[in-house]
Amino acid sequence: MDGIASGVMSFDKPVLLEKRVKLLEAIAETGSISSAAKRVGLSYKAAWEAVDTMNNLSNHPLVVRVTGGSGGGGTTLTPLGEEVVANYSVLKKEYERFLNRLSTMGDFEMNSLKHIQRIAMQISARNQLMGKIGEIKQAKVNAEVSIVLKSGVILISNITNSAVEELGLEIGDEVVGIIKASSVLISNELSVATSARNKLVGMVTDIKLGEVNAQVSVDIGQNDVVVSTITAESVRALGLAVGSRVCAIIKSSSILIGK
Repeated sequence: MDGIASGVMSFDKPVLLEKRVKLLEAIAETGSISSAAKRVGLSYKAAWEAVDTMNNLSNHPLVVRVTGGSGGGGTTLTPLGEEVVANYSVLKKEYERFLNRLSTMGDFEMNSLKHIQRIAMQISARNQLMGKIGEIKQAKVNAEVSIVLKSGVILISNITNSAVEELGLEIGDEVVGIIKASSVLISNELSVATSARNKLVGMVTDIKLGEVNAQVSVDIGQNDVVVSTITAESVRALGLAVGSRVCAIIKSSSILIGK
């Protein structure tokens, strides 16, 4: 595969999915969650969190604990888990064939796949802001991740160390900051004092006023737009209008990270 196709694989390869499937494969081979975790480079806690997440996202469990027996118990895949691993292997091979085919098409812009992927992502959260990880500060339980947006504005997200590990986050990675509109507060005091880590100053570009609630769009620079859902009464009380300079306030714990 040439350099262009390799570049697509490095970005477009579903890192989280890949790691989770490798974990399933290791569980099938070792029959032990601790051994499987070591094999794929996860902590025991992160491995169990990944298993719990996969089981929660599936109609039926993919992994089950086995008690008793000559080996004293362990962990194993269900028939559905085995099916997922087998099907993923087939899909991965077809994906690689697809990339090889694209690499022979000289008029195809491979970087456009990045934009297609972002546009296709379906999620209920109104705010999806793309940026690069500038810093990761890890404490005992949680980590503080700085996301540098294209505008240069920095978002601070507080997530668990397990999430950092499972996502494989590293400085320089392209990620998406995901924020519910209801988690974005608006103030007309640009230097408002608050414990929230993220205070983003920008200009109101749109207000959709309803009977009870309103949707306020704030451009924080370079068309990075943050959308807030607040009450219609708050819009009136703050005297908000298109062109108003405001501060969008977001708690670091309210910013999820997608990769």
